[in-house]
Amino acid sequence: MDAAYIPFHPAPRKPAFHPPAGAIDAHCHVFGPAAIFPFAPERKYTPCDAPKEGLFALRDFLGLSRNVIVQATCHGNDNRALVDALGASGGLARGVASVGVDVTDDELDALHVAGVRGVRFNFLKRLVDSTPKDVFLAIANRIARLGWHVVVYFEAQDLPDLRPFLRMIPTPIVIDHMGRPDVSKGVNNPDFQDFLALMRSRDDIFCKVSCPERLSKTGPDGYDDVVPFARLIVETFPARVLWGTDWPHPNMTTHAPDDGALVDMIPRIAPTPQLQEQLLVTNPMQLYWPEA
Repeated sequence: MDAAYIPFHPAPRKPAFHPPAGAIDAHCHVFGPAAIFPFAPERKYTPCDAPKEGLFALRDFLGLSRNVIVQATCHGNDNRALVDALGASGGLARGVASVGVDVTDDELDALHVAGVRGVRFNFLKRLVDSTPKDVFLAIANRIARLGWHVVVYFEAQDLPDLRPFLRMIPTPIVIDHMGRPDVSKGVNNPDFQDFLALMRSRDDIFCKVSCPERLSKTGPDGYDDVVPFARLIVETFPARVLWGTDWPHPNMTTHAPDDGALVDMIPRIAPTPQLQEQLLVTNPMQLYWPEA
């Protein structure tokens, strides 16, 4: 583990909010354990171990029912830790993988059987080396036959450059963490309004209203400055929003988020039982367990 790395919270509180039956943590990770699933040589950070057993125990403690496990950049395109976790979940987890342009159809088919339902394209330069957009587009075209979707991670200032690329993606799109808006500017700022316009431009773009701990300028006492952004997205696009813990919260620089406190934010951003059901159950089931 890097010397400055902040491990996940060792004792999150029990949430006061009771999620609806079948609620899904639609954005979380597993790391290692490194002795079994080594981290990628090209990684930009080395985290603590955060194995599947810890993730599933947290799921149960928070009152959730299922997980969507997203491949972490510290594991690169080696999806073995992800596949191992999916296999141990008893069907209660689905995955989002990371693959290279050289991935074979047989490898994609094996990932599908394991429970993978999407691939992630990461545009944060501090986390990954730059990949040409035509490479990502080639991968998107390859996975379309499987009914998968593309998860895209970018920051608000990157959206103008990415918009033509996003228009070409032939699958549904899931955007991580609300496109990382600058919450200090308020919901009416042009960058966030541009993000809302992107959401309106296609009816198959989903958004994760997640990671207030990364976006907040005011800090962990409620993450109050993030609430108006997430609530506006939930109320504007109720059929296209997802929520997740982001456990084990890689690369936090200020504090280890309390996952119980994150769950207790849900009724502040999805204030009615109907919105909570869509956010936590209906929408992620549509993407990840459509056969159920």
